[in-house]
Amino acid sequence: MLRPGPSNLITDVAGLSIGQASDARLRSGVTVILGDGPLRAAVDIRGGGPGTRETVTLASGGVVREIHALVFSGGSAFGLDAATGVQSYLRERGIGFAVGPARVPIVPQAIIFDLLNGGDKRWGRHPPYRDLAYEACHAAARSFALGTAGAGFGATVAQGAPGRRMMGGTGSASLVTEEGITLGALAIVNAAGTLTIGETAHFWAAPLELDGEFGGLGVPQALPPHPQRLILKGAPGENTTLAAVATDATLNRDDLKRLAIMAQTGLARAIVPVHTPLDGDAVFALSTGARPFAADPWRLAKLGALAAETLARAVARAIYEARDPDPQPGFAPSYSALFGGLKSR
Repeated sequence: MLRPGPSNLITDVAGLSIGQASDARLRSGVTVILGDGPLRAAVDIRGGGPGTRETVTLASGGVVREIHALVFSGGSAFGLDAATGVQSYLRERGIGFAVGPARVPIVPQAIIFDLLNGGDKRWGRHPPYRDLAYEACHAAARSFALGTAGAGFGATVAQGAPGRRMMGGTGSASLVTEEGITLGALAIVNAAGTLTIGETAHFWAAPLELDGEFGGLGVPQALPPHPQRLILKGAPGENTTLAAVATDATLNRDDLKRLAIMAQTGLARAIVPVHTPLDGDAVFALSTGARPFAADPWRLAKLGALAAETLARAVARAIYEARDPDPQPGFAPSYSALFGGLKSR
């Protein structure tokens, strides 16, 4: 029987830690994935408006076949400075791709747009994301907060009716396969679409839920009228869901690319609609390489299917765990404020 890992977090994949830092006044933040050693990685980008850094290095055939961290940030294009803070942290520790005596930390990054969420974005000459990322690295641990935390601190999603918003957030989940392979997922959810069905509290991802991790409501006994009615949050450029799926299975870059492609299905099971021209959706796949894995097509297909399910659960948990530390008129309400009954992780 499939089961979550001990913490139901991406850090159930041994060798990973998560660092997060946020600013409540800014209503934005940064989330960093660090490995105990170099990580193999690939990325699949499906949204129409992505904002990224160093993703070209993840293409097959490149010289650099490792990364040393992965960064998700708020701030739109201003947030792309976050990777510099992570590079500074890693360089101080002598971590990076070896070029003679030099060490160059390879730190891919992707960003969400949260500039119009009501936070104070008057940061002066330099955006704060480099310093937030450096702070996040120092805070990295196996356990970390979900919901209103890190890069998902100021995220929002569509809810109920066109133009209506609900708080997004940071979500995570894990799964241990029948073979003993561990899968983990991390999601920063700032989608143009909805995670709940119509006006109800039921999640699109409900059939995949394990152990009541996002409320245990299941699917509604009767679907509301027009459950697939198109509901979008906002204007072009204001939306994006970023995700990482990780495993301890030893996979090469081509295998990881396929894992990322299949994991995109998890976004489609949790968000309606997804991969729109309004979003910058991207899924990264990471391998610590700790567990031998003969990636024949059938085994890889099964692993990818399970990665998609794990990611869908992480997306739903991002919204379920969100809560506003400073509720004010005009800010998007949280899932718990709208529907009540928030269950702590």
